[in-house]
Amino acid sequence: MTSLTRTRTCFFVCCFLSSLQLPVTSQTVVQAPQAQSPGSQVITASLQDAEYSSFRAENPQWTFNHLAVDYRNGNVYLGAVNRIYKLSPSLEVQVSHETGPDEDNRKCYPPRIVQPCSEPLSLTNNVNKMLLMDYRENRLLACGSLYQGICKLLRLDDLFKLGEPFHKKEHYLSGVNESGSVFGVIVSYSTASPDMLFIATAVDGKPEYFPTISSRKLARNSEEDGMFAYVFHDEFVASMIKIPSDTFTVIPDFDIYYIYGFASGNFVYFLTLQPEMGGGPTTGSSSTGREQVYTSKIVRLCKDDTAFNSYVEVPIGCISGNVEYRLLEAAYLSKAGAILARSLDVAPDDDVLFAVFSKGQKRRPRQASQDSALCVFSLRKINEKIKERLQSCYKGEGTLDLAWLKVKDIPCSSALLTIDDDFCGLDMNAPLGVSEMVRGKPLFSDGVDKMSSVIAYVYKNHSLVFVGTKSGRVKKIRVDGSSRAQQYETVQAVENGPILRDMAFSSDHHYLYVMSDTQLSRVPVEACGQYSTCTECLGSGDPHCGWCVLHNMCTRKEKCERSSEPRRFASDIKQCVRLSVHPNNISVSQFSVTLVLEAHNVPELSAGVNCTFEDLAEMSGLVEGNRIKCFSPAEKEMPRIIVEKSDHQIVQLYLKSKETGLAFANTSFVFYNCSVHKSCLSCVSSPYQCHWCKYRHDCTHDPRTCSFQEGRVKKPEGCPQLLPADRILVPVNVVKPITLRAKNLPQPQSGQRGYECLLTIQGNEHRVPALRFNSSSVQCQNTSYFYDGMEMSSLPVELTVIWNGDFSIDNPAHNKVHLYKCDAQRGSCGLCLKADPLFGCVWCKGENRCTLKQHCPHPENQWLEHNGINSKCTHPRITQITPLRGPREGGTLVTIRGENLGLDFREIQDNVKVAEVDCTPIREGYIPAEQIVCEMGKAEKSQYTGNVQVCVGVGECRPEFMAKSSKYYYFVIPRIINLKPSRGPVSGGTIVNITGSHLDAGSNVSIMFKDQPCTYVRRGGQWLACSTLASLHGCGNVSVSVSIDKAHLQKDLRFEYVEDPTITKIEPEWSIYSGYTPVTVTGTNLDIIQTPLIRAKYNSHETFNLCRVLSPTTMLCQAPELPISLARQQEASTRPTEFGFKLDDVLSLMALNNTNFIYYPNPEFEPLSVSGVLELKPGSPIILKGRHFLPPTNSGNVKLNYTVLIGEKPCMLTVSETQLLCESPNLTGRHKVLARVGGIEFSPGVVHIMSDSPLSSSAIIGIAAAGALLILVIVVVLIAYKRKSRESDLTLKRLQMQMDNLESRVALECKEAFAELQTDIHELTSDLDGAGIPFLDYRTYTMRVLFPGIEEHPVLRDLEVPGYRQDQVEKGLKLFGQLINNKVFLLCFIRTLEAQRGFSMRDRGNVASLIMTVLQSKLEYATDVLKHLLSDLIDRNLESKNHPKLLLRSKVSLEWLQSPIDSITGEARYSLSEDKLIRQQIDYKTLVVNCIHPENEKSPEIQVKVLNCDTISQVKEKILDAIYKNVPHSHRLKASDMDLEWRQGRGQRMILQDEDVTTKIEGDWKRLNLLCHYQVPDNAVMALVPKQVTAYNSVNNSTVSRTSASKYENMIKYTGSPDSLRSRTPMITPDLESGVKVWHLVKNHEHGDQKEGDRGSKMVSEIYLTRLLATKGTLQKFVDDLFETIFSTAHRGSALPLAIKYMFDFLDEQADKHNIHDPHVRHTWKSNCLPLRFWVNVIKNPQFVFDIHKSSITDACLSVVAQTFMDSCSTSEHRLGKDSPSNKLLYAKDIPSYKSWVERYYSDISKMQAISDQDMNAYLAEQSRMHMNEFNSMSSLSEIYSYVGKYTEEIVCSLEQDDAARKQRLAFKLEQVVAFMSLES
Repeated sequence: MTSLTRTRTCFFVCCFLSSLQLPVTSQTVVQAPQAQSPGSQVITASLQDAEYSSFRAENPQWTFNHLAVDYRNGNVYLGAVNRIYKLSPSLEVQVSHETGPDEDNRKCYPPRIVQPCSEPLSLTNNVNKMLLMDYRENRLLACGSLYQGICKLLRLDDLFKLGEPFHKKEHYLSGVNESGSVFGVIVSYSTASPDMLFIATAVDGKPEYFPTISSRKLARNSEEDGMFAYVFHDEFVASMIKIPSDTFTVIPDFDIYYIYGFASGNFVYFLTLQPEMGGGPTTGSSSTGREQVYTSKIVRLCKDDTAFNSYVEVPIGCISGNVEYRLLEAAYLSKAGAILARSLDVAPDDDVLFAVFSKGQKRRPRQASQDSALCVFSLRKINEKIKERLQSCYKGEGTLDLAWLKVKDIPCSSALLTIDDDFCGLDMNAPLGVSEMVRGKPLFSDGVDKMSSVIAYVYKNHSLVFVGTKSGRVKKIRVDGSSRAQQYETVQAVENGPILRDMAFSSDHHYLYVMSDTQLSRVPVEACGQYSTCTECLGSGDPHCGWCVLHNMCTRKEKCERSSEPRRFASDIKQCVRLSVHPNNISVSQFSVTLVLEAHNVPELSAGVNCTFEDLAEMSGLVEGNRIKCFSPAEKEMPRIIVEKSDHQIVQLYLKSKETGLAFANTSFVFYNCSVHKSCLSCVSSPYQCHWCKYRHDCTHDPRTCSFQEGRVKKPEGCPQLLPADRILVPVNVVKPITLRAKNLPQPQSGQRGYECLLTIQGNEHRVPALRFNSSSVQCQNTSYFYDGMEMSSLPVELTVIWNGDFSIDNPAHNKVHLYKCDAQRGSCGLCLKADPLFGCVWCKGENRCTLKQHCPHPENQWLEHNGINSKCTHPRITQITPLRGPREGGTLVTIRGENLGLDFREIQDNVKVAEVDCTPIREGYIPAEQIVCEMGKAEKSQYTGNVQVCVGVGECRPEFMAKSSKYYYFVIPRIINLKPSRGPVSGGTIVNITGSHLDAGSNVSIMFKDQPCTYVRRGGQWLACSTLASLHGCGNVSVSVSIDKAHLQKDLRFEYVEDPTITKIEPEWSIYSGYTPVTVTGTNLDIIQTPLIRAKYNSHETFNLCRVLSPTTMLCQAPELPISLARQQEASTRPTEFGFKLDDVLSLMALNNTNFIYYPNPEFEPLSVSGVLELKPGSPIILKGRHFLPPTNSGNVKLNYTVLIGEKPCMLTVSETQLLCESPNLTGRHKVLARVGGIEFSPGVVHIMSDSPLSSSAIIGIAAAGALLILVIVVVLIAYKRKSRESDLTLKRLQMQMDNLESRVALECKEAFAELQTDIHELTSDLDGAGIPFLDYRTYTMRVLFPGIEEHPVLRDLEVPGYRQDQVEKGLKLFGQLINNKVFLLCFIRTLEAQRGFSMRDRGNVASLIMTVLQSKLEYATDVLKHLLSDLIDRNLESKNHPKLLLRSKVSLEWLQSPIDSITGEARYSLSEDKLIRQQIDYKTLVVNCIHPENEKSPEIQVKVLNCDTISQVKEKILDAIYKNVPHSHRLKASDMDLEWRQGRGQRMILQDEDVTTKIEGDWKRLNLLCHYQVPDNAVMALVPKQVTAYNSVNNSTVSRTSASKYENMIKYTGSPDSLRSRTPMITPDLESGVKVWHLVKNHEHGDQKEGDRGSKMVSEIYLTRLLATKGTLQKFVDDLFETIFSTAHRGSALPLAIKYMFDFLDEQADKHNIHDPHVRHTWKSNCLPLRFWVNVIKNPQFVFDIHKSSITDACLSVVAQTFMDSCSTSEHRLGKDSPSNKLLYAKDIPSYKSWVERYYSDISKMQAISDQDMNAYLAEQSRMHMNEFNSMSSLSEIYSYVGKYTEEIVCSLEQDDAARKQRLAFKLEQVVAFMSLES
């Protein structure tokens, strides 16, 4: 029996009888996503929380695959990766069933039992490929991807596994790994025969293992061997079809993907997508380089066809608007419904098939088209098509046309037979393919959001289709005909699409279940409540929705009260209530007007109605049929019309039902106010009854208040108004009247003032008297006008005509007066003549200025005027030329600016030369008189430079019309030399600098990078810069060319586009709101970016900051500030909306998706003091207080970088959360304090550091007097001291000698310690090599573990019962043993005992140990019970709030170093324990003695090393250890039974003893005899002889000797439990008879009898602590080897026990079950379970496992090793300091490496292959067999029964309350046991 087996047994006992405390798991709160509208024509539903629920994946990798709903109770079953869930209708988890992951390899072929797999296995996820409801047997069929597709049969109620067949090839249904390419259909027959499962699957290249389509038996018994067996199978025929291997030679990756399947009538149908076979140019294998063409088909089989002779497949597709849709995405079978049925010419109950196809026939996953279509097929017409083809084939027409199955074309065979609708084929002409495609009717297409799933049902004769899309939306489509499909609503059903193929309705069809990969949502089929009006409701197109009239809401009919009564529920838009009111508007000055409301489509209103004007007024209405009379509001309720906005207010007038209290109809009612109109035209143009009183200049609603005499106006034509006028031009400073045309001008009445003109010039009003000639004309009187400044040549001025002070005449044409100045902005002749001819300006040559004709004093021939006789300006002048240089090749656009450059383009058309080269003017660039733009021609090589010449005029050029420039134009040769940088990102944005010469010449620059431009930025003489665009051709080199006008510059310049930079890491991922903290960015290609910027965006505002590139993979950035206002800066941290980088034009990094960058609040500083000034002394620290100084980050050592300046000097800082401690620099005076951090600079105030102030004269006198007095005192003290010092000199010399002595001893000890630390001690290791340590036998080991300290336990003996009762008791105990073997009883028994208050921890341990002895022969049952208890306890403790790390907590012997050990106190010179260290200097010497073997005197002498300071007993022990080196301790001679005999020369022999007559006694201390006491020399001969009664040197009184010897032997050799051993400190008790105290090496210090004078000989005892290190160094290798052996799965000498892996997996499983993912908690559980519970016990008590003796010094050292072991298994940090205990400090540096071993050990175990329950049980059964008869089970049962006797009533009561126990009548059986065991029986 090995130690490992003991490890396993003890491990289970220890682990499972422990307490568990686990936290309560928190529930996930799911929020519904917001709906988004894809377009304006579709209503997007907003979902109410109560209607909408959602379930999300536990783990992002555990994606959802399949969905099924139980139509009987609405429960939802969800198949996901590694899990099957049962959910309530509202998607709350009821049960989950784990299906994976598990060890597997896809290359392993089934079944494993027949052909074992040699491939390496790895942990593989289990994808759910099929989820089917078997209603007949109330079970769920869940098939996965593991092990080539085995299926589980789960009970619907609780997902209990009913069966999982896997031992036959037929049990493996599909080897494909995807979830969407397998489909199953269950077909039911009579009640007598079992169901059949038609299964269709992709084969993933394994056609020999998996038929593509087959029918299987669905046995009623889930564990039946024949489950999934083929319905028919013989040598030639089977109910299956396999893909032939020949097909794969044509198309290597051929497969058939099954999208949907169903049963209808006598047939089963499958819809497929498969590669097309054939020789067309577009078909064939994808490996040939051509794209594979796919086709969609429908496959039909008879339900009863066992040989698959009925197999027919038909291509299906859909064509809409000349676009072919041939790639099937999803399908669903539904009934047609009455409305659609009419259009399709089928019956309402006929089956129709809705299918979604995507465009084309080629599957391109990367550039997949988003274009998809919804189509409908009549199943009857598909069947008719198949029937036609069958009939033609059986007439011998055509071929079988099934290329994938029959690679050769096989012709049809003719046969005379009638083919009806239910024909199921013969073994001829089968299987059969149809070549002609069945076309579906297209209903709806979408080119943007691809459709991915479909489901439908009929509601009130309407066929409603629900389509899921790629973006996660559900489209609701009403199909009323093959050409009438209306999408009436979209709902964002899941947050991230696409929606998967499986969709399902709730059992009542009120909800739709849809799912994406990670979210399952419940969406209501209707969202009528979102529509707030009748027209919205009934116009929505949703047939579920109708208008509940008096409740004013959109709802289903069944939810509307009394909806069957007339007109209470509207289902058509024409039935909406219509309301009209007469009159529909009144003036605000009219009150309580009678209004008549006419209502249409209203129900009977006998309960009465109220009329409500919004929140203004409400009154009762009088109902007369469909008319209701109301009154308008009273005066106090009337709204005030606000003038600024408009002249009316629209108020909703509601009819409110008194029955429901709700408004059910409304119409608009207008209150208007005429008085807000202040002009006639606006008054009479108002749509309301407003009238204008022109004499009162007033607008009123009541014509009675404005009589005809008062000038009442009703129409715009009658209003007084100015008529449109031509431009009114008025030169400044010229007196001129302004005459205006008008109509209906009123004649002022008596008392009214006349007319005036009001002109507003530059903000100043000018009133000019005006004269009304008649009603149609008015004139502003003669006046001159003026405006300031020469910047404007003319100024438009507002003109208003008013009368009677402020009555304005309407000016609808907005006539304005234009004031002008001739000389403003017209400083040359050309500009003057360019002026508007109506201005009348001329160029006055004599004065050289522009002026009015009348203002020019010279005769008319001295004028120049436009279109006059003299109209040509002389002396043109050139003032500016750009550019001044250009290439010889020409094409340069030269811009010439100047004066008098002609008034017409013809004048300069051919008259421009630049440097003697013709320059052709361009009409578009010509500005008369001011600018000419011309294009340069080509120059000769001889031409270099010249000026610009312009001649104005047509024909010959006269000198006065010629202009020459003073500046010259030069021809240059531009060249390019180099470009920099030569590489940039493929997205562009690089500013490329091209160097060369004359690059600023010419007018137009073009830079091309191969065939695409580089955007021009700027240029200089020797450089030009452009910005690259995104490369059209991806990465690589491109040639660079430059053109300047028509000059093409050539040079072999190349630019390289490289991959865009990427960002892989940002550190730290935080900053403060103000930014400017350093951020290190890691990525690739960062060096190609010229100006990298880091960017943050928040609420549509963005900020940037600079980055500095350090290397291609690193850059250092300053974090951007968060663009958030100061007022909104929260206390909490904030994440930016977007965070990223602006790297040239690389858009992909503008917003990073994978960063968690966070902003923390800015540090805030408090003022230094209230006054702002802090007074300080020099050297005092400055404390700056505030908050947020240390952001709460997880980034370790990265902290904010603070700078604090005192004046100009920085100070040293210590930072805490709320304080900055600043060591102030050496300064005095007042200094401003400035703190900087990130982007913040803040001054908390000023410090005033006070210098040591100069002393006053009075202070100096006081100090001098005090000094004199001090000197006097010192003199007196010196005299007294001199006298005293003589006396103390003698004492000092004596102390000096003692100190010198002590120093030399300390030095000697230090030197010795140093030598010991640096010297290896080899003797120990050499002694131990090859020495095996004897193990205890299994029974002893188990007894010491289960019943420590009890040597003779009843379980080891036979049952002791009086003879007359023996039979009865044995019967009772056997019956009790059967109960113990009943799991229900045992669990109930244990729980009841634990619940008793009197049941102590000692009792718990005892019962647990006894149960283990009883169940030694049934360890697998014991393990199952213990697991159950542990699991139970976990669940019970979920309510407790204890930390999970408290879980499972509970309250190597080798020959010691050759150093002195005190046999009385147990202290040693060398120890790992400070408590057991001799803290004195012991002089000793090592001796070698030659020992004679006590049992064979003739054998060679054995050399034994001893010390001359050893007692005789210690020498005997060492000799016995040497002689019996490999013999178990229990088999050795005992030292107390032997005497030590020293054999000297000539036959002399001497018995040596610890005490004899020679023992020395000093005072009341007696020292034991040592070897040196007897003066034993080196190499002496010793022998152990049996103990004699007396000896020649023994004490006279042998009794006394025996007493004293046994006294300290007992102290040393106490054999109790280890705990008792440690608690015993050997006490030196005086001999009771003599009062003498015994000592060995050191006298016990507790007696306190040291004399005062002995102090000089003592040293500080801590000087000896270095010996701990010497001991540790010697034992280090053994401790390391021990730890490495324990914490290793590889280097342990034997395999890891199964129990450890099994237990650790169990703990991980429990943690997963209760959502505990903290690795520290899991680590702590495992540590508390194995290392801290088992190994620590073994290390501290090796005598439990090994047959050895453990001395007290060994025990003390093993305690230190055990403590180190415990610290290594802990996850908490151990902070140690100089005051920590030495046993903790000793191994402080080793513990981190030991911890890493522990973590590696746990990690290695978790990676090992899981141990199945079967393997574990087999192993435990083997252990049980080996140790069946170790204990007397009857005695054990008797011991356990004693507890039954004590708690009989409680146990019986518990059994009666337990359902399972009641069923098994366990209480009765226990009472039988009690009866047998009682005395009376």
